[in-house]
Amino acid sequence: MFIDNVEITLSSGNGGPGSVSFRREKHVILGGPDGGDGGRGGDVYFKVDKNTHTLSHFRRKQHLKAKNGQAGMGRKMYGKSGESLKIIVPPGTQIIDLESGEILYDLLEDGEEILFIQGGKGGLGNVHFKSSTNQKPNYAQPGLLGVTRDVKLELKLIADVGLVGFPNVGKSTLISIISNATPQIADYEFTTLTPKLGVVDVGDYRSFVMADIPGIIGGASEGKGLGIQFLKHIERTKFLLYMLDVSSYRSLEDQYITLTKEVENFSPYLTKSDYAIALTRCDTQDAKIINGKLQEILNLVKLDKKVDTKSENCEYFIQDIYERDAEKPFFVIPISSIAKINIDRLNYALADIVYEDKELGI
Repeated sequence: MFIDNVEITLSSGNGGPGSVSFRREKHVILGGPDGGDGGRGGDVYFKVDKNTHTLSHFRRKQHLKAKNGQAGMGRKMYGKSGESLKIIVPPGTQIIDLESGEILYDLLEDGEEILFIQGGKGGLGNVHFKSSTNQKPNYAQPGLLGVTRDVKLELKLIADVGLVGFPNVGKSTLISIISNATPQIADYEFTTLTPKLGVVDVGDYRSFVMADIPGIIGGASEGKGLGIQFLKHIERTKFLLYMLDVSSYRSLEDQYITLTKEVENFSPYLTKSDYAIALTRCDTQDAKIINGKLQEILNLVKLDKKVDTKSENCEYFIQDIYERDAEKPFFVIPISSIAKINIDRLNYALADIVYEDKELGI
């Protein structure tokens, strides 16, 4: 089960109380106070682990607590500190204050660890309160209480390439063909109900991570369909691949305008991301028709490129990686995942743009 946000209560441990004790030994006359301090309460930590992929393990855990510190003992013995609570989360997890909505931490790096709540301090034993005027203190400090926080954990997947398209346009088929992901695939809309990540290996020691999210429909940024709950998973994606279905009853222009509008409405930041366009299911129509649709899209995005509409093979367009216009799609490629048409070209083009961005530190 994929769970991408949970609400939980976290509590650090209470400090243990100090001890009220007096030294009582044979041959020791008038032994003074020797009560030890209480142990410190356990802290609460968050740790990022890339081997964890969901927040589902918090589904039935409403209140998580660190251990309390133990009470101090006689003979100036300290109480044992409470065991700290370490919460394991996947990369891309945000910790949000439930009351204010403030993002407290954004955990991205594998192995990253933060101290979230400190445990309560242990109380002082009565040994600390002896003096010349108070040689028999019969009191000690109670331990300080731990802190309780109500938080929301929200997971936003981290990927190099995010697939954006209407339901049932072939996103899941593509990611299953070119990566190690195994999404559900069927001939009806909304077969993808949860986001999926896949690692695409293109050889030459190059690979990238692709994210497949549930299909977007008009009004998704306002919550229609599976809506905004999954649009957020492409927020961290620096490169978007818009997938337009050439066999759909929707025109390519309608698909493209609707998708880009929903992405812009959801996050204006995403509209500044590099992007490309894949025309899917090009095996369902004649190459000449596909080339005509390719020309249609090139005209729509104002790319000055003429396509040979009489060609018997599916044409494609890829900008020069070093001279590209970032305002326009890096490439427009007709593909077929089933027939493996232009799949290798797609993979290499995606790898080129991903690795160029990484070299530039984008």
